[in-house]
Amino acid sequence: QVQLVESGGGLVQAGDSLRLSCAASGRTPSKYVWYWGWFRQAPGKEREFVATISWSGSNTNYADSVKGRFTISGDNAKNTVYLQMNSLKPEDTAVYYCAARPGALESNNYRVYNYWGQGTQVTVSS
Repeated sequence: QVQLVESGGGLVQAGDSLRLSCAASGRTPSKYVWYWGWFRQAPGKEREFVATISWSGSNTNYADSVKGRFTISGDNAKNTVYLQMNSLKPEDTAVYYCAARPGALESNNYRVYNYWGQGTQVTVSS
């Protein structure tokens, strides 16, 4: 089993920045090929894709709504994935979840991710 723990959420104003972290423990992900993702869910809405990154870090993918503002990165030595969020907007307000799945194929479908963190709240005021 893999345990994921997110941190870094908070209340900020529009235009501010936040960096979310997702620390993995348990079965050592660095020894396997994994795909990591960040997803978010606003009240009353379905969970949606934000960004994904391959185990090697060489492949990233972003939702159009965050492209150019958010950056996903990873540190395999620390088993940690980050989401740097700049120029935040009120519509970015949501609970942000880190997810992981074994394999080398990218997917922005949250349903195929096996492991999830508990989520961290990001609130952006206007």
